[in-house]
Amino acid sequence: MSWVNTALLGAAILGVVNIIDSHLLSKRMPSLRAFLLPVGIVHLTYGWILFTLFPLPEGTALWPVLAGVVSGILRTAAATIMLYTMMREEVSRVIPVVYTYPIFVAIMAVPLLGESLSYLRWLAIIMVVAGAVMISVKQSPSGATIWLSKPLLLLFGSSLFFAIANIASKYALAYISFWNMAWLGGFCLSGIFLLISIRPHILSQLSNMKQKNSAIGLLAFNETLAFVGILLLLWSIERGAVSLVSTIIGSRPIFVVIFALILSRVSPMFLEWQPGKGMLALRLAATTMIVGGITIIYLT
Repeated sequence: MSWVNTALLGAAILGVVNIIDSHLLSKRMPSLRAFLLPVGIVHLTYGWILFTLFPLPEGTALWPVLAGVVSGILRTAAATIMLYTMMREEVSRVIPVVYTYPIFVAIMAVPLLGESLSYLRWLAIIMVVAGAVMISVKQSPSGATIWLSKPLLLLFGSSLFFAIANIASKYALAYISFWNMAWLGGFCLSGIFLLISIRPHILSQLSNMKQKNSAIGLLAFNETLAFVGILLLLWSIERGAVSLVSTIIGSRPIFVVIFALILSRVSPMFLEWQPGKGMLALRLAATTMIVGGITIIYLT
């Protein structure tokens, strides 16, 4: 399987993860910290398993490990900002803004990693990013167009963190395997999430949850998917140009919108989302741009 196909599969899996995250945060979990605590435990478990199976290569220098740790910390910070905003905004609007980060990656990868991109591939990156931003637009009841206002700067901060994390990952992956990067990232995420969330009142919230077993079971399944998606992302970064891999992963908003649309029709209680015809047309145009950009990358 080529890195393009792997990255697309990772984007689709992580799109499912975002949909379930949104459901858990808005309907099942009592608070963001109560959500982060079991997430941290799941990632600590998977990180420890991979740590025992795939130790660092003998003689690994300090700098690649530090780059892996920086990548893990920044990716965790970006995900936390995204989850915080997701509690207040529709997932189909949050994810597109976050996934403008391929443009930041492309700008940084050229001078820092020596990657070169043709004009056609620059066009593809711009098409994917512009399409992702278009998907985040919605209409007010009066018909006015609304962009994400106050959360916009936060989400662009999250986008920048994801971009720097991918650049750091690409540097580290020249010296260590994607398995090593996965457990380094898992330890960073679990350490930060557990530090934030281990409090007596959070434990009390979790113990008093309604339908606790089903919610925690769904969360554990979702974080398993997330870990698989991250592995596919890191495998793709190891083998492809990070600017192009990031652009392919940046197609995640397509999957989020498609899954959200299907769920809003099949199971409205799982995810409430009712876009009007105008918004659907806009998002169809945005999707066409994203698919067109990915096709250019695939064929060039």
